[in-house]
Amino acid sequence: MYSKRIASGIIAAFIISAGLHAQEFKIGKYEVQAHGFGTQGYIKTNDNNWLTMQTSGSGSGVFTDAGFNLSSQFTNKFRVAAQVYSRKLGALGDWHPQLDWGIADYKVKPWLGFRGGKVKTVLGLYNDVQDLDFANTYALLPQSVYPIDMRDAMIAHEGGDIYGRAKLPRNLGAIAYDAYGGRRSDSMSSGYPYELKSSIAAYLTHYGGPVYGGDLRWNTPVKNLKLGMSRQNEQITAAGTYQGAPYAESSRHDWTNQYYGQYTANRWHAESEYKRYYRDQIVMSGTPAAFDVDQDIRGWYVGGGFTVNKWLEGGSYFSHYRDFFGGTLAGIITYADAATKDLAKVVTAKFTLNRFTTVKVEGHFMDGAPNEFYPAGFYAAENPQGLAPTTNAFVVRTGLSF
Repeated sequence: MYSKRIASGIIAAFIISAGLHAQEFKIGKYEVQAHGFGTQGYIKTNDNNWLTMQTSGSGSGVFTDAGFNLSSQFTNKFRVAAQVYSRKLGALGDWHPQLDWGIADYKVKPWLGFRGGKVKTVLGLYNDVQDLDFANTYALLPQSVYPIDMRDAMIAHEGGDIYGRAKLPRNLGAIAYDAYGGRRSDSMSSGYPYELKSSIAAYLTHYGGPVYGGDLRWNTPVKNLKLGMSRQNEQITAAGTYQGAPYAESSRHDWTNQYYGQYTANRWHAESEYKRYYRDQIVMSGTPAAFDVDQDIRGWYVGGGFTVNKWLEGGSYFSHYRDFFGGTLAGIITYADAATKDLAKVVTAKFTLNRFTTVKVEGHFMDGAPNEFYPAGFYAAENPQGLAPTTNAFVVRTGLSF
């Protein structure tokens, strides 16, 4: 049944895409461009339900998202743009439309520009381009660095950026920088609020707080080789209820370091990233039952792709993360530290049917002892029997863009 739905979806996407093209119209004297995208996915696993979907058994096609954006160039230096986004990923998203990002951008010089509003967060190679599915080789970016169930929390911040690009002297290449500050506000239908609700019946009404950071990218003298690093600091608080009583969290330390490199040639690309996320928070803060939780996640991947011809690209990556988890109860009792790991070997075939339509077929072979926390993607509510040590997944994702 699901295989027929996939085939029907691909055929329908191909037919629909034949009539797609970017739209342009005027508001007064200003030209406005309209673009949009949508993806439909299907995941089948041999064991362990994944990403809040019932993926074992016959698999799940509850994996859909769509976005629509408008942009206008008021002057050669000033631009405004915004995107509305909605998704349904298993138990996440629930088709709640949201402002994905919306900016006013003023570029003074190539080396100095300003953005304000809800701005895409530059963090590593792909965080700020996650919505450009057609431009990525993979159906799912490496979960160890870009967990799709946490997309709502990572994609953007409300605040402002200073950015620019400048050539270095003596043929040393060029640097691009982005520094930002603002606030993170998570959707209550994202991965972490769902995990608390499904595992301990804690219902959040708020999760977020101040965030600031930056990214420095070096286009090296070696042609098509770029290296970079990102840093993000956060002060996160949460509020909600737990068994009828107030529930609260507050972070004492919350930061991310990310290092990356990418090399591209005529028909192939290779990239690698390392990410360390450290979080030390007080849970049930302000109550006698308060306890301290430490989480230290270290993830990395190595991957690449090769373009065979204009309609076929092959790709693969090896992804790894290790999660060190522990803490204290009431400031006195130390409960046992736990270290879990997950290894994923992934192979991809990307088919570009036309300029508007892509189909990606992907195999994931995951090995380790995953836990039920970020960034594994395995949730207790969907795996009441516990977790098997290995998971193989078959992924198909069709994308339309115009």
